[in-house]
Amino acid sequence: MRIGILGLQGAVREHAGSLSRLGIAARVVKRADDLAEIDGLILPGGESTAMSLLADGGLLERLRVLAADGFPMFGTCAGMILLAKEVDGRPSEAIGAIDIGVKRNASGRQVDSFEAALEVEDIGTVPAVFIRAPYIVHSGPDVRIMARHDGTAVMAREGNVLACSFHPELTDDVRIHRHFVEMIEEKTQGRRL
Repeated sequence: MRIGILGLQGAVREHAGSLSRLGIAARVVKRADDLAEIDGLILPGGESTAMSLLADGGLLERLRVLAADGFPMFGTCAGMILLAKEVDGRPSEAIGAIDIGVKRNASGRQVDSFEAALEVEDIGTVPAVFIRAPYIVHSGPDVRIMARHDGTAVMAREGNVLACSFHPELTDDVRIHRHFVEMIEEKTQGRRL
């Protein structure tokens, strides 16, 4: 199995480290051609507007097609914004692969960053690092909310797409990455997500 990591900005090395601890090879994805030999894709944090502007050469369009075809994707922080169907009350111009509406920087400014222990459905209590995190403000009927912080949704899954407001790659806990690997295995083995 090989998992791609969108390499435009963000914690690419940290996500690769989490995958490495699980024995999974990572490939940095910067162009549409890089998607050819991967089984799933992680979209890391960073600045979502800059990431979408940097993704030229047909990459965003290819990601939209792959998501519609059931290709597994996992977005953290800004990656969640790229995957959301609605951002700050408007339809997303990025991938739009998960039926959620998100509010950018809902957790505050950079100086308001914090860590918390979250109870994540199917995983358990995990450490979570929030940095200018977006929050999920609404979700569609097929979206499963997997974690909340102070009553606000911060992690969700819909079919082939997993998204979280926080940065699991900045902790030593790899269980959320393992959950994504299991999603890919379900997909590649032809089981229903």
